[in-house]
Amino acid sequence: MTLVVEPAQETDFPAIAELTVTIYTSQGWAGPEYQVQLADVAGRAAKSQLLVARSDGALVGSVALVLDGEFGEVTEGPDEAAFRMLVVDPAVRGRGIGEALVRACLQRAADAGKTAVVLSTDPRMHAAHRLYERLGFTRLPERDWSPLPGIDLMVYRLELAQNA
Repeated sequence: MTLVVEPAQETDFPAIAELTVTIYTSQGWAGPEYQVQLADVAGRAAKSQLLVARSDGALVGSVALVLDGEFGEVTEGPDEAAFRMLVVDPAVRGRGIGEALVRACLQRAADAGKTAVVLSTDPRMHAAHRLYERLGFTRLPERDWSPLPGIDLMVYRLELAQNA
């Protein structure tokens, strides 16, 4: 398997939308309102660096890296980056694709001068939590939040190593 993580192209948007909506809805993580946001790939590409993972040329994952602006609701200042909507095709899970996407976010955030990366996650996303913890993210319960009534999100944060 040849895995490449790279910036998404506009031609990728329909596949990203389908993958993201399918995964979130099949797991019960997205109601109708959030499905609209998940499908709006062009909207998130305008507010973030949209990355994709390709395995032997096929799109198998995506993530939105937020270095600044309104799309990173969980950030608390200009030194923090965030990522959102990390998805990996269920057919290829367990092959390091999610980790490769997160590591690409971490590298790009460090290259942009950020000192930390934060993320929000649904409490039911157990596999994602294991990945984040394995990569060194720590839980910040004091920053947990609710974008909508009945939607409670957990926050994780990772301090980025600074090159001296």
